[in-house]
Amino acid sequence: RCLELNAASILLVHNHPSGCSNPSAADISMTNDVIKAAKALGISVHDHYLVAGSVVVSFKTRGLI
Repeated sequence: RCLELNAASILLVHNHPSGCSNPSAADISMTNDVIKAAKALGISVHDHYLVAGSVVVSFKTRGLI
């Protein structure tokens, strides 16, 4: 979709219905894969937010990206 819209940057967001606000190893790995792919297309990833109930975790703030 970001290619259709000619986006220069994107934000990633996903939820953890379990309520666990800790990013998993798979979450971190997938985020890094998306960042690499987006970079190859000239698109930057500003942040990745994880929503767990009323808690929102920023990967950037946690130093994960």
